Amino acid sequence: MNFDFSDDQKQLRDQARKFLAEKCSPKAVRVVLDGKADYDRELWKGLAEMGFLGVAIPEEYGGAGAGHLELCVIAEEMGRALAPVPFSSTVYLAAEALLLAGSDAQKQKWLPKIASGEAIGTLALFEGKGSLSPEGIKLDATGGVLDGMKKPVADGAVADFAIVAARTGSSGRDSDISLFLADMKGGGVEARALTNLDPTRGQAELTFKNSAAEPLGRVGDGFGIIAQLLDRAAVLVAFEQLGGADRALEMGRDYALDRIAFGRPIGSFQAIKHMLADMYVSATLARSNCYYGAWALSTNAAELPEAAASARISATQAFQHCAKNNIQVHGGMGFTWEFDCHMYYRRANALALGLGSMSYWEDALIDRLRKRNAA
Repeated sequence: MNFDFSDDQKQLRDQARKFLAEKCSPKAVRVVLDGKADYDRELWKGLAEMGFLGVAIPEEYGGAGAGHLELCVIAEEMGRALAPVPFSSTVYLAAEALLLAGSDAQKQKWLPKIASGEAIGTLALFEGKGSLSPEGIKLDATGGVLDGMKKPVADGAVADFAIVAARTGSSGRDSDISLFLADMKGGGVEARALTNLDPTRGQAELTFKNSAAEPLGRVGDGFGIIAQLLDRAAVLVAFEQLGGADRALEMGRDYALDRIAFGRPIGSFQAIKHMLADMYVSATLARSNCYYGAWALSTNAAELPEAAASARISATQAFQHCAKNNIQVHGGMGFTWEFDCHMYYRRANALALGLGSMSYWEDALIDRLRKRNAA
């Protein structure tokens, strides 16, 4: 595979970087980090006006109809800027779920609102500790109503609607799980914000009590849809992680060139050189896997499940490695609140768990490779 983004897509990346540099400074991120807002509403409005929220949504539903490659380059810049908005939960998860399994009426209602910034969506899968599995989903959907709890749910406290995984059978198989679309403004839904490592990406506990919901896709197809959805989202989140890793590397490099110790820049010391070199190798390996994932996602290739898992694993490792070592390069100053290093460290660790743990994706990759080799 010989893949690269087109000149137009690279220009879109440059445009997104310029926009976010102007509208999403570290100071703006700290407003949300300090708890003065639940997300940056002005930035969210600006993203809608720029067409970034609807870049992969078809034109018939109010989007730009560009595609997933364009969304990948935007995701990378969102990660670099640590954008404190519900972008991933709405665009990578809720919008993609609607595109995968939504009825035309559901798409007509919600996709234009996502593209215009009027609606925030989320995906409610997890119910506390434990890996994602059919057995772990206890929330019940009987008679068209939902009863149960979901946590953590990304941006659940600010969402207008949620795609909810619920139990509709008791056979112990994947077919017991179905997806439902719940209007968060309707009755019977309670959202409680949770304290988490990265306040710039909110998490919530959602409680459903006899809450009306409509099926998304066919009953019993929920777990299959979730698998497809997570593969798509894994590639897009990996690009966010890649952007964050690159920015953390740049921060460390710049500080190492500017900081003088014993009469010369600390970047001239072997220990710092090796640390930065390791960060560069980690980020470059992640970029290679992300590009493979972008190709597979944009072409709907048969290799998408393996490519998505590879991108997810390598990008998670790269962002955590670069964010941690950026603090080390900065020395004692890297641990202070005033420096921005901790913001990238927070985001790196928060994103590492957002779509399931590393062990989940490592097991998934091994399983998928085993099945492909056996075919």
